[in-house]
Amino acid sequence: MPNVSNLVKTIQDIMRKDAGTYGDAQRLEQLGWMFLLKIFDDREKELELLRDDYRSPLPANLRWSNWAGDDEGITGDALLDFVDDSLLPRLKSLTGGGDRISGLIRMSFEDANNYMKNGTLMRQVINKINGIDFNASDDRHLFGDIYEKLLKDLQSAGNAGEFYTPRAVTQFIVEQVDPRLGETILDPACGTGGFLTCTIEHLRKQARNEADEHRIQDCFAGIEKKHLPHVLCMTNLLLHGIDVPSNVRHDNTLARPLRDWSPKERVDVIVTNPPFGGMEEDGIEANFPAEFRTRETADLFLVLLMKILKPGGRAGLVLPDGTLFGEGVKTRIKEALLTECNLHTIVRLPNGVFNPYTGIRTNLLFFTKGAPTTQVWYYEHPYPPGAKSYNKGKPIRIEEFEGERSWWGSEQDGFAARVENEQAWCVGIDRLKAGNFNLDLKNPHNPDTGPGDVDHLLPEYERLLAQIAETRAQLKAQLMEALTR
Repeated sequence: MPNVSNLVKTIQDIMRKDAGTYGDAQRLEQLGWMFLLKIFDDREKELELLRDDYRSPLPANLRWSNWAGDDEGITGDALLDFVDDSLLPRLKSLTGGGDRISGLIRMSFEDANNYMKNGTLMRQVINKINGIDFNASDDRHLFGDIYEKLLKDLQSAGNAGEFYTPRAVTQFIVEQVDPRLGETILDPACGTGGFLTCTIEHLRKQARNEADEHRIQDCFAGIEKKHLPHVLCMTNLLLHGIDVPSNVRHDNTLARPLRDWSPKERVDVIVTNPPFGGMEEDGIEANFPAEFRTRETADLFLVLLMKILKPGGRAGLVLPDGTLFGEGVKTRIKEALLTECNLHTIVRLPNGVFNPYTGIRTNLLFFTKGAPTTQVWYYEHPYPPGAKSYNKGKPIRIEEFEGERSWWGSEQDGFAARVENEQAWCVGIDRLKAGNFNLDLKNPHNPDTGPGDVDHLLPEYERLLAQIAETRAQLKAQLMEALTR
């Protein structure tokens, strides 16, 4: 079995030869639905062995093993004709008499396209995919790595406002929010399913019997706006042993008026990284109360979270610095958050956590609905020793959160065991109100943080201005000399 990067590179090199897959976005969408069909086919083979009465929701000729499984099988124009004229149209209109998996497949393929124009190259790609057995634990583990590579490539393809959430961040948020068996869990901007799969792994550590496993299958829900991440989310959940991941919808969470969310739809836990740095389309803000209307996606999601959490419900999410220091609508949203919820912890992440997708600084917010905030604890996450930033080759690691983990304490006793240290400090609600709900507060224990003292900055600024003027004069003199030669 080739290593991960070689396998993905080989597949992408084959696709680059095809005139139809001219960019990363097309190649990834093509791979997305092909991997989904192969993974589903391997899952069906397993279910046929385990269940005597198993019946596939797919017509026999649409199952991957029947049209793609033979490496010497259909190829060239015949393969293209089958995919374009039979496979995709029939999957898009699949009916199963209300069968959940049939509806799921139909939804996953409603926007799927075949971009490849060369059937011989498509056969070569299929044969590479056939080299992975998703029922073998080694291959499944390998595909986890392939999958991470595909997700990172997806972000590099330029999906504005959406970023691959580092695994360490996802894991830390889920650990601290601590979803329990029997609770309902939601990610309203689930992307490719990172928070959901991390939650599933967290719950499986609590499972003691088959009944617990059945509860895990149905206790979570997700919503994803874009087609390609939604298909990849389905794939991710199937890989994590979710038989029918039909509780993840392809929809725009924010397109639904806030008042339409009923009390029975409220959930115990929300873990999410809502898109930030992007703007919603015209009219979406009208779904929200007048005082909270904005087109900033992350802010609208924060309003939504406050609405759909049950009393006593817990949330952990990623938010950019802009929400913390912003004014106007942002101030009103933060005032509502601190009034309706206990915002007990903000973990301030350093620059570069989301490199290379964005340089925007981010924060992890943790709150519980139902009681107002009396104080906010801040924890400034430091770089590991010797590091000055993060990058693709050296991302943030879960081991780096050991400081937060050992300091965290218990919400049941009001985090009474927490103490201030070089990384941690506490701010009372009166100070936050006096500061017009600005949450962008610097570490008082770090003298290097913050803009600096004006008495020292002004002379430095004047010195830089003088230096610029001198350089400009020198350049002007050299230019005049050159022109008069």
